[in-house]
Amino acid sequence: MPRYSSADHPLIQAVAWEPEKPAERVNDHILYSRGTSNAHLVTTTAGDIVINSGMSYQGPRHRERFEQLLGRPLDVRTIILTQSHPDHLGGWADFADDRTETIVTRLFPDIQRERAMLNPFFGPRGARIVGNLMPDPRHLSAWKPEANVAAFEAATRFVDSHAFTQGDTRVQLYATPSGETIDALIVWLPDHRTAFTGNFLGALYGALPHFYTPRGDRDRSIPQFLRDVQKLIDLQPALLITGHGAPIEGADRIAGDLTRLRDAVRFLHDNTVEGMNAGKSLYQLMQAIRLPPELKTAPGRGPERWYVRAIWEEYTGWFRQESTTELYGVAPAAIWPELAAMAGGADMLVAAAQAHLAAGRPVEALHMLDVAQAADPSHVRARRIEIAALEALIAASGGESHDELTWLEWKIGQARQMIGEI
Repeated sequence: MPRYSSADHPLIQAVAWEPEKPAERVNDHILYSRGTSNAHLVTTTAGDIVINSGMSYQGPRHRERFEQLLGRPLDVRTIILTQSHPDHLGGWADFADDRTETIVTRLFPDIQRERAMLNPFFGPRGARIVGNLMPDPRHLSAWKPEANVAAFEAATRFVDSHAFTQGDTRVQLYATPSGETIDALIVWLPDHRTAFTGNFLGALYGALPHFYTPRGDRDRSIPQFLRDVQKLIDLQPALLITGHGAPIEGADRIAGDLTRLRDAVRFLHDNTVEGMNAGKSLYQLMQAIRLPPELKTAPGRGPERWYVRAIWEEYTGWFRQESTTELYGVAPAAIWPELAAMAGGADMLVAAAQAHLAAGRPVEALHMLDVAQAADPSHVRARRIEIAALEALIAASGGESHDELTWLEWKIGQARQMIGEI
């Protein structure tokens, strides 16, 4: 059985933080400094523009790198933040002063306030899914979004678009609420045909966008993404600068990449909608819909079935009309111990789970184990079969989906801890 690890996923390399690595030039007026998300600097005849600033502990080093490459102190007159995640805005204070204008979308401080309100809830969830992207996971738990709410209340905010000129550089901003956050934006330099997209196109160029994450976040709209990405295609960028990795050059290549990505998302959308109208269930569609080879995307954050579910639930919400019990506050797990007793005890269910696993049905095995473990959480054989089922799912994933891998790995660790193997 092939073995895959989230540590080998391309995302790990894309966000690797090397404190001693210098800043790099994209061209004579754009610099970038690699971080968990990259920081960018645009030089103008009337001061500098910073686009994103990395994690809070990366901000000072990003500034040093830029100043070392330029051979002068920065003169930051404008900061633009493409979204409100900590790897994009964390180092903001290291670039801002009384002369600096910060520009964000209208929803930016609202999402910051929301994350502050729910930080005790989202913190542990995030650590399970993206903790491996941090050199030290404590950076994730130490993030305090409430510290930035007041600062961004005073920022320049816009709804759909915003334009300004700084020295010899024209800048146009467009809200892209279908990006990795609903407060996202892209930066367009029309005279240079350059677009800064942040994570609008996803964390990895060429992969599917990040419409949903198991760490938890507001869902992004798939129909809105199709409109937003078409807007980007229509701009005809010759240089595309994303949140991670090196810039992408060449108008023809960029147009081809974006068109293919748009068509892949449209394929998933249209086939999901067609299946819904044909009366197929969510789970039938999650199992059936796959991108054709000509639209297959690079490894990313989640498998295609997550996108099918995101599309379904964007249109329908949480009530699938499969069971009346969906409407009430009693979880299915409430009767699992009783079901286990009726089945003859946890041992019988564990044996059934083993049979499912042996037949190549690891998800069905986990369903059985959920009931068995509700009756006997310390059942050692159940935990070992669970580990085997999770490992089978990792093998079946092909190692393509980072967030799927990290969740399965976390569940394996939890199971091993339950039986004293950690």
